Amino acid sequence: MTALPPARILGIETSCDETAAAVLENGRALLASTVASQMDIHARYGGVFPEVASRQHILSIVPVVEQTLSQAHLALGDINAIAVTRGPGLAGSLLVGLNLAKGLALGADLPLVGVNHLEGHLYSAWVYNAGETPPPEPQFPLMALLVSGGHTELNLMEDYLKYKRLGATLDDAAGEAFDKVARLLQLGYPGGPAIQKAAEEGDPAAIHFPRAWLEGSWDFSFSGVKTAVLREIKRLEDEGKPIPVANMAASFQAAVVEVLLNKTLKAARQFGAKEILVAGGVSANKALRQAFQAQKEFPMHIPPLSLCTDNAAMVAAAGYFRFALGQTDGLEIDMLPTWPLS
Repeated sequence: MTALPPARILGIETSCDETAAAVLENGRALLASTVASQMDIHARYGGVFPEVASRQHILSIVPVVEQTLSQAHLALGDINAIAVTRGPGLAGSLLVGLNLAKGLALGADLPLVGVNHLEGHLYSAWVYNAGETPPPEPQFPLMALLVSGGHTELNLMEDYLKYKRLGATLDDAAGEAFDKVARLLQLGYPGGPAIQKAAEEGDPAAIHFPRAWLEGSWDFSFSGVKTAVLREIKRLEDEGKPIPVANMAASFQAAVVEVLLNKTLKAARQFGAKEILVAGGVSANKALRQAFQAQKEFPMHIPPLSLCTDNAAMVAAAGYFRFALGQTDGLEIDMLPTWPLS
């Protein structure tokens, strides 16, 4: 396709419990990024408490945007458009970022672009730090695996902004399963990093947990493996035996990774993908990253760890491609808490 025009985008992200802003040039070069995490606040609840999250966003959002513009040595007048997450996410949290973005767009007479949070995760694979050598740009068609706390799905990216959803989880998302198993093993919150840390001391082949292959579809299911962990814990407790936490964490993690890897590879072959993209919070998992990077059949794109979890650079990236391709939104747009990617 023809080269896209240059543009500098301010991205704003408040879909869950991270308050974030970023400035991105031309959809790729990251000039500045700020993320104010609420993880420590929500850890006491064992998960994100929506009302607390939205109140914290209100306290953090203006300082976060100001700090980001300052780090980029820019003013609002140097920005070409504002991109903001519309959904999916927590309604109260989304509202904070969306309303600030509308106010900034109105006050500075800038175009507004509403971004799908899941789309943002995909475009995080395009981002690199300004001043560094740009990594190769992903090539279409791409087989894109989205793995996060709320979503696990396979999408064929046929071009910029063009997605064909092949399958998704029928129950627990991969990240949700990690959180629940971490709770069962009393490893704390968030579950993904806790499982990964425990698994490093364990044997992934120690316990064979089931893999739900769901033959004939591109869907996923992780409820069964979570239940298998629960049953194994209960069996050991009934027999008065100690719980081999490290082995259970490693074996559970291996079961999830094996399904994600093999279904993605199979889909990439069947749909003629040139490359594979893995994004979302669970793409930070070390075992998952190593498994995908170890295969040599397809070139891989996985965002750096700093861009795997929620951030605004990914929102600015997705916003750039929408803006550059002529898509903007009016000030009447509203949040979409359950907005699907395609």
